[in-house]
Amino acid sequence: MKICFPIQHDEGMDSGVFDHFGSAPAFVVVDTDSGTVSTIKNGDQHHAHGACNPLKALDNQQIDAVVVGGIGAGALSRLNQSGIRVYRAQSRTVRENLAYHQEQGLSEYALQSVCGGLGHGKGHGGGCAH
Repeated sequence: MKICFPIQHDEGMDSGVFDHFGSAPAFVVVDTDSGTVSTIKNGDQHHAHGACNPLKALDNQQIDAVVVGGIGAGALSRLNQSGIRVYRAQSRTVRENLAYHQEQGLSEYALQSVCGGLGHGKGHGGGCAH
């Protein structure tokens, strides 16, 4: 399984998980089958707010899941339509969230718990974790 983690600074497994998918400068991808760790630069970082193209952001890399602090409805919908599950980060680092996911499971985002609405950008209302 390939799990993607949006990050601010690339520190491999010790990278902090970023608070918002579309604005992350990069992504760490962990292949749980092979144990490999790779990094993808966000190819869509400077998109208009609400117009995130998650597959472009991920450089069309094949992944199975995303673990993130916050995500908008459009990005969540596009990821889910592509067969990618999106989970809410519960810890600070990639390593901690990966362990949490493997041991206890992480909660999956639902459309009603994403960032968005009128409050987004002004204190990030709704279900935003950032």
